[in-house]
Amino acid sequence: MASRGLPNGAGTFQPLRHRSGTLRDRLHGYTKQTLGAGGSLNDAVALPQGESCAGWVAVHAIDFYNDVSTIWAVMAEDPYLDSFRPGEGFPSGVEYRWSEGSGRDATTVSVSAPVYIEKVLQWIADQINDETKFPDDDDEAEALRVFQTPQFAALCGQIFRRLFRVYGIIYSSFFGTLEALQMAPHLNTCFKHFMFFCTEFGLLPEREMEPLEVLVKPIRKQYHLSKGK
Repeated sequence: MASRGLPNGAGTFQPLRHRSGTLRDRLHGYTKQTLGAGGSLNDAVALPQGESCAGWVAVHAIDFYNDVSTIWAVMAEDPYLDSFRPGEGFPSGVEYRWSEGSGRDATTVSVSAPVYIEKVLQWIADQINDETKFPDDDDEAEALRVFQTPQFAALCGQIFRRLFRVYGIIYSSFFGTLEALQMAPHLNTCFKHFMFFCTEFGLLPEREMEPLEVLVKPIRKQYHLSKGK
């Protein structure tokens, strides 16, 4: 059986928190309050009046990371993951490769789907835990300054694209396992919330969504119908 070569600490991701009293914590509270009160997903993803769109996207990047990492933690110790070789386990017709390094030193390597997920989740955690990229202190003005830069917009775009790819892998190769664990409803709810948000703010290129079109199309249709479009 092929070894998947997962990184050290694979499957041990912990949910990332928003420090109390900060901009991130305040914005997170809107979604928590809306969903907790039985509000619609459309209401939950809509930008609160008077708030920063960049900050809203930043907070959701963290919350959606938490959703995905929690789902993957259920799978990460499954011996079935060892059966995947480099290039295997991806949605039909695609292979997501991992880029190491940057600039002229960048290299692209073929990995298995489970390894790709582990690398994505670790990379996202590293970005979020970097206070220069995702500030979480008491200075809201400084946090907004960072969130409103082109560099941050590009980083969030990459985070959302990679989270979408993780969902694609999970649905393509691990849905049956999650269904057996009675986790399918939770997965579907998380993915629907994620897609409503991405549709609201145009965060995913059309070409990125093609491998999951059969899942994405009805969700996006429901989003538009509920918006009255």
